[in-house]
Amino acid sequence: MSIVIAGATGQLGRLVVRELLGRGVPAGQIVAAGRSAEQLAELSGLGVNTATVDYDDPASVDSALHEGDTLLLISGSDIQNRTTQHETVIEAAVRAKVGHILYTSVLAADTTPLVLAPDHAKAEGLIRASGLPFTFLRNGWYTENYAAALLTARETGTLLASAGEGRVASATRADYAAAIAAVLSTGGHEGQVYELSGDYAWTFGELASAFSTVLGRTVSYRSVSSAEHVSALQAAGLDPATAGFLAALDGNIQQGALALTTGDLARLAGRPTTPLFDGLRPLAG
Repeated sequence: MSIVIAGATGQLGRLVVRELLGRGVPAGQIVAAGRSAEQLAELSGLGVNTATVDYDDPASVDSALHEGDTLLLISGSDIQNRTTQHETVIEAAVRAKVGHILYTSVLAADTTPLVLAPDHAKAEGLIRASGLPFTFLRNGWYTENYAAALLTARETGTLLASAGEGRVASATRADYAAAIAAVLSTGGHEGQVYELSGDYAWTFGELASAFSTVLGRTVSYRSVSSAEHVSALQAAGLDPATAGFLAALDGNIQQGALALTTGDLARLAGRPTTPLFDGLRPLAG
C-alpha cells in the first residue's frame, strides 16, 4: 500500500512529497503522480516512485492506484474542466478500492460565498457519495498568491484592491504542505474536515505595510470599487473574464470569506503558521 499524491508535480504537491520524506515516510511508499515529466524526474531523484497521470485520461489514473492505497487528490488548476477531472479521479479511486482519499478543498466549502467554492463543494459531495473513507483539507489562501501584487507594488508604490477592510488569514504553501503531510502520515483522520488557514487574518493596509518593509519603499493601499478594479485590471492587459474573476475574489474577501482562523493548520503542522512578512520576503527576488 502506498501514499499516492495526485498532483505531485504542482507547487503544493512537490512540497508535500518533501514533507513526507522529512517525516520519515519511506520513499518507496510514496507515489508522486502528475503530468510534468520534468517535475516527475526531479521527484524520482528523491527516491520516490512516480506515475504519469493526466486527470483527463482515466486509464492513466487507474494505473497509478491500487487497493488499500492512501490517495491525496490535490484539486486541479484547470477551472474550466476540473469538476469532470475530479470525478475521473474519484471514480478511479472507487474502482481501485483505495483505503483513504484526502482532498484539498477550500475554506468553509459548503457555506462560503467564495467564487471558487462550487467546484470544491461538488468534489466533496462526490467523495462523500463514493463511500470511501475520506478527509477534507479545506485550504485557505496562500501568501504566495500576492507575489504578482508585490512585484507591481515595487514599480508603482501602490497596492490596488477592491477588498475594502476585508481580512485574509493566509499562510505559505509550505505551511499547508506540513499539515497535509502530517495527516497523510498519521492515523485517526478518517471522516474529518479540517479548516486550514493562517494564525492571523490581516487587512490590506497591513499587507501594504508588509510590502513596504519587504521592498524597502513606501507602498500605500488604494481601495477601489469592484468596477474600478475591473477597469484597472483590464487596462493592465487582463481579459474581461479574468479581471472580473479577480475582482469577485476581492469582493468575497470583503465579505469575510478568507478571514476564518481555526488553528487547525498550526495544530496539524506542529508549529505556528508563517507570519505575513516572512512569507512575502522570498517573493521579492
